Amino acid sequence: MNSHGQNEQRVVWAVVSSDIGPLLLAATGEGLVNVVFHATDAVRDKALDRLQSRLGTKPVEAPDSPLLAEAIRQLQAYFAGDRYDFELPLDWSLISGFNRQVLHELASGVPYGKVVGYGDLADRVGQPGAAQAVGMAMGANPLPVVVPCHRVVESDGGIGGFGGGLETKRKLLALEGVLPEPLF
Repeated sequence: MNSHGQNEQRVVWAVVSSDIGPLLLAATGEGLVNVVFHATDAVRDKALDRLQSRLGTKPVEAPDSPLLAEAIRQLQAYFAGDRYDFELPLDWSLISGFNRQVLHELASGVPYGKVVGYGDLADRVGQPGAAQAVGMAMGANPLPVVVPCHRVVESDGGIGGFGGGLETKRKLLALEGVLPEPLF
C-alpha cells in the first residue's frame, strides 16, 4: 500500500532477445501488459516512461520475475516454432473501447498461420466499413506478437502496415508459414 492506503500496482519488465530483435516485455499482477519491438536503450527508456505515465508507477527491471517467466517461455517457444498460440494472462489496461474489442477478436479469432483483412476484422466486430479504424487499432496494439496484429493484411493481398516495421511483419508471417522465407 502507498501512503494514501491504496494498493500500488507493480510493473516489472525485461528485455529478451528474439528472432525479430530485442523485445521489451512488461507485466503487472493482472498479466502481460506491453510488448515493445526493437527495444534498444532509447526505445526501452521511452516505453518505460510511457508505461509509468499510463500506469502510475515506475516499472522495475526484473527479468527473473514470476510475472514475466511464462511470457518469456512462451515467446521463446513461439520463435522456435514449438508454440502456435499464447496462453497467458493479459492486462488490457492500456487499451479500451473499439480498439480493445478489435484486439480481443483478433486474439481469439485469427489463429497461427492465418491472416484476416482489415475490413473483414471490422465486419467481425459489427463495424462494417471501419477498416481504417481497425488499422488504427492495430497500430495501438500494446501486445504485438501475443495479440497477433501481424496477421492483419490488406484485402488486395498487400501486407499492410506494421508498428514493428514491414521487415518484422514479413519475418513473423514467414515464421507462421503465411509467406515464404526470404532467399537472403
